[in-house]
Amino acid sequence: MTPPLSAWGLTGSPVPLRGGHRNTVLQVGGHILKTTRRSEAALEWLTPVHDAAQAAGLRVPRLIRGGTGTLSVEGWTCEPYLPGRPADARRIAVQIQAFHRACDSLPQRPGFASASDLITSDYGGDVDLRLMPARVITQIRQAWSAVASQPHSVVHADLGPPNIFVDEDGTASVIDWDEARFDLTLFDLALAGDSSPEAERARLAWEIACCWQVEPDRALALVETIDW
Repeated sequence: MTPPLSAWGLTGSPVPLRGGHRNTVLQVGGHILKTTRRSEAALEWLTPVHDAAQAAGLRVPRLIRGGTGTLSVEGWTCEPYLPGRPADARRIAVQIQAFHRACDSLPQRPGFASASDLITSDYGGDVDLRLMPARVITQIRQAWSAVASQPHSVVHADLGPPNIFVDEDGTASVIDWDEARFDLTLFDLALAGDSSPEAERARLAWEIACCWQVEPDRALALVETIDW
């Protein structure tokens, strides 16, 4: 699958980057091109989310519109490349908490569902519980039910070290907002050093659910390792 470089006025040979298991990631000069399965509405939803992240002191790679004015062109998005050295989520715990406070009244991302929603619903975003064994569905929903009363806001939802960088002036950048949605804040805070056994179980239950189709081996391994 070849990205439409001309849509963003880019030239040169794309260089593959090591990224997630779900999207192709290429670098063209100072830009990053990614394949996306998200709707245009789901991509537009990121605009106020990125506004809030920047207001909280984080640098984010805002999506660049193509020549037609859309954020996605032929299944690709474009964003600026942000340099820096990898950092742990605990490095930005204060900024993440400020980000959550600023986003707690935003609507759900189009096409997505929170863990609390999925206690009674079957699918949303990257999760389709209908494809999972009944026993695993029950375990996952019990894990989410145990924390459903905890705070909700927009979450980045993938704050591992590959997605956090600190540049030379000490500013932290958070990249890869593909999994962002309105959900339990513990999904971010657990990775920022603020967790409990119940929160960690709920976070891993989410990972199982969203990996079931695209990373089945990882999902099955997690099912066997969690103390349900």
